Amino acid sequence: MFQKAGIPAWKAYVPFYNTWVMVTLGKRSRHWVFWQVIPVVGWFITISIYIEFVKLFGKFNLTQHILTALASPIYFLYVGYSPATTYRGVADVQRYQKPAWREWVDAAAFATIAATLIRAFVFEAYAIPSGSMEKTLLINDYLFVNKISYGPRVPNSPLAIPFVHNYIPGTPLKSYSDLVQLGYIRWFASPVKRGDVVVFNMPAGDTVINREDFQTVRPYYDIKREAARGEESAQSILANQDDYPIAVHAFDKTDNYVKRCTGVAGDNLSIRGGVVYINGVPQQMPPTSLMLYQVVTNGQQLDESLMKDEYDVDLSDPGQATMTGDNTFAMTLTAEAAEKMKHNGFAKEVKLLTDTPGDLRYQGILFPYDSHHSWTLDDYGPVWIPKKGATLTLTQENYPIYERAINVYEHHLLENKNNRFYIDGKETTTYTFKMDYYWMMGDNRHNSQDSRFWGFVPEDRIVGKPSLIWFSTDKGPRWNRIFKTIK
Repeated sequence: MFQKAGIPAWKAYVPFYNTWVMVTLGKRSRHWVFWQVIPVVGWFITISIYIEFVKLFGKFNLTQHILTALASPIYFLYVGYSPATTYRGVADVQRYQKPAWREWVDAAAFATIAATLIRAFVFEAYAIPSGSMEKTLLINDYLFVNKISYGPRVPNSPLAIPFVHNYIPGTPLKSYSDLVQLGYIRWFASPVKRGDVVVFNMPAGDTVINREDFQTVRPYYDIKREAARGEESAQSILANQDDYPIAVHAFDKTDNYVKRCTGVAGDNLSIRGGVVYINGVPQQMPPTSLMLYQVVTNGQQLDESLMKDEYDVDLSDPGQATMTGDNTFAMTLTAEAAEKMKHNGFAKEVKLLTDTPGDLRYQGILFPYDSHHSWTLDDYGPVWIPKKGATLTLTQENYPIYERAINVYEHHLLENKNNRFYIDGKETTTYTFKMDYYWMMGDNRHNSQDSRFWGFVPEDRIVGKPSLIWFSTDKGPRWNRIFKTIK
């Protein structure tokens, strides 16, 4: 093709210089050549340069441009060696008039590409599916997630259907291809701050049972541990992959979760009596965070409207209020509502209800799932959160805590053989982490699947920071929540 255009053939073999020649022949702005170096975005720039180049040979119809976009190495051979194809030059391109329908097609293609790039790098809409962040975020809050907050992340799986996440809507089929995997790339990276509300790809969602009632609601790894404990129902599920098929997702295509960052890389985190401690210092609860309280009233009849207006408690929801005795209720309250009940004389007693330390009902359920760490939701840790560049001394006690981070997230084979540790086959006593990690918890502390259940969130799973509720509904719009910022 270069020879037909009167250009020495060797120039076609020089990367970037060949596209410089193409835009020069087409009398286009040469700065587009430099935009090609941007991952993902550059692919579309290169395709547009190719399309403008092939126009110089009289190729104007939609089929020819689709072939250029999807199969240029083959199509360019055809154009270059076809005796019927000649170089016509930029004057021919300028004389060409697109039909009206083609203008619409090109506009739609541009809009799709632009929206896909904005969704990938700038912001994305996200809906709250569960109550794990109440009252900060409510079910059916619709958020804008700012992907620039922590640095835009280049999609690891770029070959995907636009505007959908990991499945084709209405089907169990993946919406992306594993053919191209770019690895973890983030531009202008900025660390997550303690206290931030964060959207991230659920770490334990890399392998799921591909049914609507499972996915990350009933994680595959939970089922696997239940089966190992001898639970017959879990064993039956794993043995029947026709009815319970397993799907493995790339790290950027696991389900999106939203939680609050309670611990950052390098922190020592523990929970005592429901209070989070960082490096030994108690942390203030988020103002709208929910905890379970025992409320003993003065014997008055509870008024549904008053309870909703004054304390934001729905008496018809057993998850928010349950009678446990005479004038005694278990209520899920914010700290502000609990203080208000005490202050205005509504209740004789308002007492925080927490799990008993060492409660064995959590054995094998909470991270790291071993018998040595008998932790509960309200009595957890201490646990050190890995930090990039920090070196950990491996012990029999901390091996189950960091095994998955090293094996799965950092892609090194950690083995424990005869009380000795091996990484990638070499005996060692230490490991130096390659990424920062975070500890995420829901504000609804007793109704949240979070890091207490599946451990650390590596930095490559961080998606962005929800910044605005653009719509909210519950049997109609929640007008007081629309355009509310998230704290």
